[in-house]
Amino acid sequence: MDMCLKGKSLLTLKDYTKEEIEYLLNLAEQLKRKKKNGIQGDSLKGKNIALIFEKPSTRTRCAFTVGCVDEGGHPEYLGKNDIQLGYKESVEDTARVLTRLFDGIEFRGYSQKTVEKLAKYSTIPIWNGLTDQYHPTQILADLLTIKEKLGALKEKNFVYIGDGRNNMANSLLIGCSKMGINFTLIAPKSLWLEDSLVQECKLFAKEQNSKIVVTDDIRSVDGADVIYTDVWCSMGEEDKSKERIDLLKPYQVNQELIHSTNNSSVIFMHCLPAVKGYEVTEEVFEGINSVVFDQAENRMHTIKAVMVATI
Repeated sequence: MDMCLKGKSLLTLKDYTKEEIEYLLNLAEQLKRKKKNGIQGDSLKGKNIALIFEKPSTRTRCAFTVGCVDEGGHPEYLGKNDIQLGYKESVEDTARVLTRLFDGIEFRGYSQKTVEKLAKYSTIPIWNGLTDQYHPTQILADLLTIKEKLGALKEKNFVYIGDGRNNMANSLLIGCSKMGINFTLIAPKSLWLEDSLVQECKLFAKEQNSKIVVTDDIRSVDGADVIYTDVWCSMGEEDKSKERIDLLKPYQVNQELIHSTNNSSVIFMHCLPAVKGYEVTEEVFEGINSVVFDQAENRMHTIKAVMVATI
């Protein structure tokens, strides 16, 4: 399947069709095989990539850096103290400068509006490496991991449990509904997804004949193919940690919850970093159902695919 995504930004997977997402996953598989066989790529030869980071990062930064170098490109890390973005120089002006010097820009920070402004004022692709609202590159890695482990995406039963109001819950809902995966959110009612996003994604799900369920009933893990969780307090929410821990204790992913799926082949996923003993027990994190480090590796293969496809 050949598809032209040249010049297309990745701000949220809402902007990508099922076919475009499949194309990126297939390309990631090809690039992963190439890397495993020790074949150096040249798809990004002569290309320069700006990596803007307002927030710290392990997987996103390393995935963009290694992925870029693997394909012959040059990544330039720009931390919050390295450029004037949004402080002494507007986002609009920064975008117009960088677009003349680079071939693609990754942004990881707080506001979704910032990455949208970068895209509006740039003539090169902009990639969202995480904002408070969305984390699309993580979802591509998650989809690739599910495909590898379960053999397919469509009609699989995906359960996200924990804080349903963060960027991961938002983005997983979008990714699953686009790809025909049945999505269940299990969370206290005060931490449910925004209803407007649920209604929007129900339209995606309808096209794929998949279901979306939002509930506070932990018994809804029965029949799950995937159990996914994230930290109970996202970056910048540290002041809410005690109330979140009290609220979310019943929603911990432990061995009892894994058994409650009644599926011995269920996979456990986490976008990392994990706070073991809180959202997930050490036993599950290190257990046979866990695929968290396959996910982490796949960040690089899918991010590489995004760069190659859009540059």
